[in-house]
Amino acid sequence: MTPLTRTLALAGGLLAALTLWSCVVVVDVTEYGLVLRGGRVVHVVKEPGLRIKRPYPFESVIRLDRRLLSFKPATAEFLSEDKKNLVIHSLVTWRIADPEGFLATTGDRPAAEQRLSDVVLTKLGAVVGSYPASALVAVDGRVSRFEEVMGQVVARVRERAIADYGIDLVDIRLRQLNLPEQNRANVFARMQAERGKIAIKHRSEGEREFKKVVAEAERGKTRILAEAYREAERVKGEGDAQAMRIYAEAFAKNPQLYKFRRTLGAYEKILDGNTTLFLPADSDVYRLLSGDAKSKAGK
Repeated sequence: MTPLTRTLALAGGLLAALTLWSCVVVVDVTEYGLVLRGGRVVHVVKEPGLRIKRPYPFESVIRLDRRLLSFKPATAEFLSEDKKNLVIHSLVTWRIADPEGFLATTGDRPAAEQRLSDVVLTKLGAVVGSYPASALVAVDGRVSRFEEVMGQVVARVRERAIADYGIDLVDIRLRQLNLPEQNRANVFARMQAERGKIAIKHRSEGEREFKKVVAEAERGKTRILAEAYREAERVKGEGDAQAMRIYAEAFAKNPQLYKFRRTLGAYEKILDGNTTLFLPADSDVYRLLSGDAKSKAGK
């Protein structure tokens, strides 16, 4: 075989290998494969694996990312229903739902995100403009309607995105919600005033509860003391009654003892170290003292 023949054979083999290689398509799990013939999509490969197509240039393949994608639209300022300016920073999450429609309307990710950003900002402005600022920023203690507002934005953008661009809008989130610089001072002052009112209310409720607890405790204390006093008086009365009964029984058995105790009780009340008494000769006290003196003298 001459050198020219070998060269031609080698070139033919390489050409055949390239032709065979161009007929093989490997689609990854993270992508769609769109098979084009004459610039038109003839087949969409949605399952990963090995596929066979006609050799280039009869058929070509364009790959589109099928993963969940996200981007940050431009920061925009919107006017609420009550004429309050709100500066919104959003985050959009999306994916390709209709590869053929996506390729026909946008072609690639940057163009798709630009168009989707325009739709998001348009719908966001329309929805925010139909609600007061308190629906997103509650500064007076009321519950905000944030979820309701964002739900409407997502629904409107999703409908437009799937119909026009073959895009499935997964979610829209607010990364940051600010007020224009010229409005912040007034809003913050209002927030402080509202929080001050709430604090005063809580303090008043606390003081009322404190007084209620103290009053309950005082009532309990008074009730317990009254019951204790009543019980003490009852026990004391029973003791006095029992003592009187014992005294009565003892005095009934020995009247002289009773008379003697009365005399001693009288002494205890009227006599001390400096007392001088003038007693009749027939008094019990005199007789008792005279008997005591004689007994002492006899001794």
